[in-house]
Amino acid sequence: MPNDTTSVGNVELIALTDGQGDMQPLEVFPASSLEIWQSEYPDLLDGDQIHPRFGTTAVRSGGNLIIVDTGLQAPDGTLMSEMRDKGIEPSTVDLVILTHLHPDHIGWNLTDGSPTFPNARYIASQTDWDYWTSPEVIEFADHVKKQALPLKDLNVIDLIGNEDYSITDELTAVSTPGHTPGHISIVIYSAGERGYILGDVAHSPAQAHYTDWSPSFDVDPDLSRQTRHAVLDKLEANGALVSAGHFPGDGFGRFVREGGRRIWRGI
Repeated sequence: MPNDTTSVGNVELIALTDGQGDMQPLEVFPASSLEIWQSEYPDLLDGDQIHPRFGTTAVRSGGNLIIVDTGLQAPDGTLMSEMRDKGIEPSTVDLVILTHLHPDHIGWNLTDGSPTFPNARYIASQTDWDYWTSPEVIEFADHVKKQALPLKDLNVIDLIGNEDYSITDELTAVSTPGHTPGHISIVIYSAGERGYILGDVAHSPAQAHYTDWSPSFDVDPDLSRQTRHAVLDKLEANGALVSAGHFPGDGFGRFVREGGRRIWRGI
């Protein structure tokens, strides 16, 4: 399917990108080594840098247009132009799901103080909300003050618990904590096919094999590692199509077993 678009059963997925980061791999993954990156993942390296994508997924399910995460809104951010190029008007979005409240996932929630998606409701985890709005955290989280708190004042955000939450008949939000306390991912099941919107359970294809690598910005690295092992094991076993927001290209692929190790195979 053209234009970074794929499907899981009757659910359409459209990959969107809001630019990319420029980071040294050992700063992101302190348990890794440059030798591993150079020998096993040279395609992910640009000199001594990696460039994680600031990815977003548009989803059409049950007559609803849903955006999962809203990028960074950096000065050179491309999310809005990509949406227009792919035929998605912000005013037609019905629902915005925030996997967690890091700045590169909530950046386009509002534009100049007004919801970027004026006819949408927003969904986030109550646990994540409570963490990020706690006095000791929000003091250093200007992005939450600018891109999350106003949604509550405008009464356009719904906060969900840690139990599975049905979004449509085909989409379910599930708790995948560790990266942040209330991180969520999206399970897709439609017409006998399985899919999964990963959020930040994993940040790099290298973690398919080096699943113990937790990024330095995990709130709880040990819980993040446990969650990542459980999720990737399940995705490998059931063959689900995955949308991974920080992975290269369009971020669509599967975790598969090859040569005795798990790898990421883009579609």
